[in-house]
Amino acid sequence: MPGVARAAAAGVPETKTAKLGYIALTDSAPLIIAKVKGMFAKYGMPDIAVIKQASWGGVRDNLELGSGGGGIDGAHILTPMPYFLTLGTITKGKRPVPMSILARLNTNGQGISVEAEYLNVRADLGAAKMKPIIAKRKAAGTKIVMAHTFPGGTHDLWLRYWLAASGINPDVDVSLITIPPPQMVANMKAKTMEAFCVGEPWNDQLVAQKIGYTAVSTGQLWMDHPEKSFAMRADWIAANPNAARALTAAVIEAQIWCDNPANLTEMVAILSSRDWLKVPATDIQDRLAGNFVMGDGRVYKNAPFKMKFWANHASYPYRSHDLWFLTENQRWGQLPVGLNTTKAIAAVNREDIWRQAAVMAKVPAGAVPKSTSRGIEKFFDGKVFNPANPAAYLASLSLKKA
Repeated sequence: MPGVARAAAAGVPETKTAKLGYIALTDSAPLIIAKVKGMFAKYGMPDIAVIKQASWGGVRDNLELGSGGGGIDGAHILTPMPYFLTLGTITKGKRPVPMSILARLNTNGQGISVEAEYLNVRADLGAAKMKPIIAKRKAAGTKIVMAHTFPGGTHDLWLRYWLAASGINPDVDVSLITIPPPQMVANMKAKTMEAFCVGEPWNDQLVAQKIGYTAVSTGQLWMDHPEKSFAMRADWIAANPNAARALTAAVIEAQIWCDNPANLTEMVAILSSRDWLKVPATDIQDRLAGNFVMGDGRVYKNAPFKMKFWANHASYPYRSHDLWFLTENQRWGQLPVGLNTTKAIAAVNREDIWRQAAVMAKVPAGAVPKSTSRGIEKFFDGKVFNPANPAAYLASLSLKKA
């Protein structure tokens, strides 16, 4: 195809279109803003479709189909999912669907919320406070049900980490179920579960409706932890390398825009509208601004654990962070302990494209990380993850399947 060859040689996107999926969560903002504010168009991609998905299972299925099969080319996605797709652990027939992570979309900003009864013990960072109620309910034959959004996904891992740090075995002491993010509040109201982990705005909405409260905002577990990613099918990138760089540059520019406090009011108006998340603006505004009313009397103003889209290298897809997600999924049996994580990360993580896109987006050199590792990470319970020695981290954890 000579036209494509000429375009590639000139750095012009090989296509002007792609289909990108998103879930109704505030951390999908960079894709929505890049579409609404014309950033995709600015980089030569005017015909990008940003399409709401019903669940993370739906994202998986549509990525497996690809746009040629009626699905999507890329998505706002739980960071471990591109690895699961590439390894074929979650696809139909276990068929690998190679994926590439092009950017991290945000850090922080998820929540673990519990039903109102736990106000009696003030469960917060210390999940151990829940043990008396859990024991009483189990003695009465009641199953303790807690929800996340996808097995092995970020919300599953945050919930497991929180419970296990207090000696509650997430595979023995409670029953974990999968619920799509927009259905969390309704299910809690219907009393089908007593806790959930999900992104915003659903934790804040639970508090606003006085159904329960937020025990933990996940940045309190691990400050500035990585969260969602922007990922594309690897075959799409192979066919459209310039377009992949253009999309990533647009996402980077959108992340910078989203993190500017001057844009908060406009961003909230866009995200909350019927076209996108379809929720009251008040369910989004406060926590994006860093103001957390937890629902149990705790109030945080300008919290350091608020969601970040750009600050502190939030956009950069550190390989060390991918390694933590793989290690945690080994911990809980979602991935084999013998997995060659170095090989998997080399196949999926495309920090090279991010760096090229950052040049296109005129990111100052000083704002580009010098290393593919953010270094040693510290958690609220004193545990330490050294990406140079993930085995030592695993060995330090008392509750695990691995």
